[in-house]
Amino acid sequence: MKPRILPLGDSAMLVQWGNEMDFKVNRRIHALAQLIEASPFSGIVETVPAYAALLVHYDPLIVSFAQVKDFLREKLAQAEAAAIRTPRRIEVPVRYGGEAGMDLEAVAHHLHLTVEEVIRLHSGRTYTVFMMGFTPGFPYMGKLDDALVMPRLATPRTCVRAGTVAIAGAQTGIYPLDSPGGWHLIGWTPLTLFDPRAESPFLFAPGDEVKFVEEKSA
Repeated sequence: MKPRILPLGDSAMLVQWGNEMDFKVNRRIHALAQLIEASPFSGIVETVPAYAALLVHYDPLIVSFAQVKDFLREKLAQAEAAAIRTPRRIEVPVRYGGEAGMDLEAVAHHLHLTVEEVIRLHSGRTYTVFMMGFTPGFPYMGKLDDALVMPRLATPRTCVRAGTVAIAGAQTGIYPLDSPGGWHLIGWTPLTLFDPRAESPFLFAPGDEVKFVEEKSA
């Protein structure tokens, strides 16, 4: 799909590829964001990548809408080639169920599956990190097997333990910090996803490939 460049207010533009989660599109979005951030173009304030779009904030007192649009068209052509990089592959050990994965049995019941089938389906594929949010280091990963698609909780929990592996919609993710959350909790990993003292504070980056590996309890 050819991207569209759309105005968003008087100080932002949206580069929109569509509304679907697509790995190839998402890689182009992050390649474009990296190219913009690395370019000496005065007036660009911030880029915000999402699944199928890139939001670009700019300062209209420094640069015009037309100038930003021309700049984005140039970078779009470069992003096509830059998106070809080989992604990192990260294995994530997971202890399914237990206190941290308290929703595992309820998920299995709702989906008419056994607990073992939920674990097999969740750990049986490789996921792509499509974007980062809503807390520092939280990876939005997809896509889940269709048999595991679940709606979000009607009422989010006030606190979810850091390291908790969860699912919602067609996505899976890991909570990097103790925080509120509305996803279904199915397991826990001992990995540290966010360390503000480290040179590279985030374990994951958009475009990474992630494989969950079941870790049996001792």
